Amino acid sequence: MTSGSVFPTRRTLLKTAGIGAAGVPFLTAGSATPPQRPASVPAGLLPAPPGQVPPLLDRAKVDRAVARLDGFVEGAMAQTGLPGMAVAVVYRDEVLYAKGFGVKEVGTPGKVTPDTVFQVASVSKPLASTVIAGAVGQRAFAWTDPVIKYNEDFALNDGYVTRNATFADLLSHRSGLQTGAGDLLEDLGFDREYILSHLHQEPLDAFRSSYHYSNFGFTEAGQAAADAMGTAWEELADRILFSRLRMSSSSYRLADYEKASDRAVLHVPVGDRQWAAKYRRDTDAEAPAGGASSTVRDLAQWLRLQLGNGTYGGAPVIDAAALQTTHVPHSVSGPASAPAARSRFYGLGWNVSYDDEGRVQLGHSGAFNLGAGTAVSMLPGEQLAIVALTNGRPQGIPEAVNADFMDTAQNGAPTVDWLTFIAGIFKQQDEADKPDVDYTKVPPNPAQAGPNRRYTGTYGNSYYGPMVVFEADGGLAMRMGPENRQTTFALTHFDGDTFSFESIGENGNGLAGAIFAGPGRGPAQQVTLDFYNRTGLGTFTRRGR
Repeated sequence: MTSGSVFPTRRTLLKTAGIGAAGVPFLTAGSATPPQRPASVPAGLLPAPPGQVPPLLDRAKVDRAVARLDGFVEGAMAQTGLPGMAVAVVYRDEVLYAKGFGVKEVGTPGKVTPDTVFQVASVSKPLASTVIAGAVGQRAFAWTDPVIKYNEDFALNDGYVTRNATFADLLSHRSGLQTGAGDLLEDLGFDREYILSHLHQEPLDAFRSSYHYSNFGFTEAGQAAADAMGTAWEELADRILFSRLRMSSSSYRLADYEKASDRAVLHVPVGDRQWAAKYRRDTDAEAPAGGASSTVRDLAQWLRLQLGNGTYGGAPVIDAAALQTTHVPHSVSGPASAPAARSRFYGLGWNVSYDDEGRVQLGHSGAFNLGAGTAVSMLPGEQLAIVALTNGRPQGIPEAVNADFMDTAQNGAPTVDWLTFIAGIFKQQDEADKPDVDYTKVPPNPAQAGPNRRYTGTYGNSYYGPMVVFEADGGLAMRMGPENRQTTFALTHFDGDTFSFESIGENGNGLAGAIFAGPGRGPAQQVTLDFYNRTGLGTFTRRGR
């Protein structure tokens, strides 16, 4: 994001963290020295425009930005009450800064350190594309290979797309899957195998000419990469990336995060700078897209690899060409809104944009509404990167930390009140995410409901599975989800045959509606759950009597 860019909706988790990034060294491709001026070129002129922007930063400018970090982070935490944060900075293959702030859990004394493990949410995506680049570099498959070649069960809601969707298509969100496809199944507790096997029911937008941020489209690419390598995704990440960079506190397994002795727990705001640890976020189903956990010390090693074109400690780890493919635009994520405006792009697990100088900016944010906000920003041409991890519901705080740092490095001091600016954008998205119907406002004269027997029974749905409506505590409730971990929702009468229930999980946004329908006053034949009907899959049909 630049100071003039517009954030997409928070639900897409695309709050670009690449604020104020930079360019690449002033060298011709494959050359270690600047081009020589032919004798015929007049003095003071180059033989051709430079293909890459020369570095504009130096150590003194970066040190000035580093010196501001403590005060900015502490001020942001005091202003918002955020429980904890950790930040790391890498410059020219050196970790200049790695520090923790605040506490791992409110009400406890444990302090955040550079070695505290956080759930990193969608910062998992650029980590995952690094892993997959490693497999591509080993010639296990190509970015342009159809994923069905390695996962014969892969299917989307169109035969042509199923046969032709490639790793690059899925990793750049251009398969046509809608934003959030599969996410509500995850919130109900379904596992990765179930969710991926039901994506074929999701409607598709235009293949390769639309952009929709899809966690489970991305996850399918990661799973297919693991299938091609004959191993589990979690093992593949360990083998290709974490073990080779000695990222011993990093994992794509929820169990590893939860058994870590030094870990930050999730928090949500509960009013006036107060936060509470209320939720657990199970990310195993979407591990490649959002299931990583790590520390800023570990992630700094990964950033060294990224800025080193796939080398670490002077040794090649990830094929440079395969890694570079993740850094270039593959999809237009934000078309320019005016003739002189710049478009935004998505690479393979990275947001890609360009600044006023034409320098590439790479970044990604992570957002768990249940209690985590993260952001990473890279300026490849300046060999500079920053990562910020928090244990609080997204309010734009890590994005503001990164933006203020990059702004200060380039301009000597911040040119924007980044915390206020970005917090305002997040508040706007909170408003946009509210349900279409406010079920807290019951009509003053609601129509009477039918007898309970009109609604009770079992209803089927090929996507979500069966749902049972039953009497409970003198009223009604419904139960749905995987057999071994079903969720029960209390139903509260709203108006006529419409009842309300509390939505759950990462995508929960308050009360939702259960709208029953059927002839006359006999048994209802179907019920539509509007919260689960975002792509037209939320209608359940009665089974039998």
